[in-house]
Amino acid sequence: MSQLVSIIIPIYNGSSWITKCFENILKQSAVGVLDLEICVCDDHSTDNTLELLYNWKSTFERVNIPFKIYRNEEYQRGVGHSKNSAVHISSGKFLCFQDVDDIMLSDRIIKQYERALQEQPNTIIGCKFVRSPLNSTTRYTNWANGLSQEQLNLQVFTSHGPTVIMPTWFCHRSVFESVGGFVESRQGCPEDLIFFNKHLDSGGKIARVDDVLLVYTFHQNQTTFSINEETIWNIRLERLERVVLNKWPHFTIWNAGKQGRKLYKSLCEENKNKVMVFCDVDLNKIGKKYSHFDNTERSFSREIDIIHFKNAAPPFVICMKIDLTDGVFEENLRALNLKEDDDYVLFS
Repeated sequence: MSQLVSIIIPIYNGSSWITKCFENILKQSAVGVLDLEICVCDDHSTDNTLELLYNWKSTFERVNIPFKIYRNEEYQRGVGHSKNSAVHISSGKFLCFQDVDDIMLSDRIIKQYERALQEQPNTIIGCKFVRSPLNSTTRYTNWANGLSQEQLNLQVFTSHGPTVIMPTWFCHRSVFESVGGFVESRQGCPEDLIFFNKHLDSGGKIARVDDVLLVYTFHQNQTTFSINEETIWNIRLERLERVVLNKWPHFTIWNAGKQGRKLYKSLCEENKNKVMVFCDVDLNKIGKKYSHFDNTERSFSREIDIIHFKNAAPPFVICMKIDLTDGVFEENLRALNLKEDDDYVLFS
């Protein structure tokens, strides 16, 4: 007998997506092979989401798949609360997260379940995905799908966010319990990134099934667009300083341009003092110095040299965005024969 898998779905005004989402869950190769249940939180939808959910409840229960519905009756409470509520009504040993506007392909559950049995229980398992429309967020898709298994646990400070996207997460229930659930905020909160970071901080691991198992839909009403970029920056910076920079005696910032300078200005004083130099390839910057003007103190900081990257010493905090220079940056990085995590971290 298999161990129960709970499919966790938060929904707000999802009527236009519900049919495709649940049709494809019903087509899973795991149906009739694994024990499954559907657990949905309707976050006070104002369309006919609830009516459609009860129609699908009848459909799934005819094939002996329990379909549990929780509804926020008084007001909309946000994605984090919806995920938590759906998990709290679930009984599965494994949790399979799904967004209603995305489509799981037929082997998603069975392949992630089989991978979960091979991994330690403290592992979030993702999968590769395709975007719909196909030409949307090409750089992001290539980055996420192109990471090696090792890089899934290393490239965790970039602006791209979690190295496996939330709608592909499959994990043992103990992962959710260890983190303590998702942060509950009505809007503007990157609850998946916060959960991901807490998971890593508790010693959790990341893995991925290297098959395309999800169609990840891109549209203007996605929750992602309600999150302020500075909020994400501050979350990333806090963890970079706490996990990496506070342990390094010194480091080099790779990029003397806007992003490198923003990082420097954002650092605490202790870590600012650890910056040896900036490095770059731009001849208009190399040989000059950078000094930050502090509006509070009304004075300039110490002068920091800007040198060519070949003359710089690790460790590096790299503030270069990948896949934007026709491979030139990546080739420069490879030429130095550095080891990711030991010699550099990407904060792009």
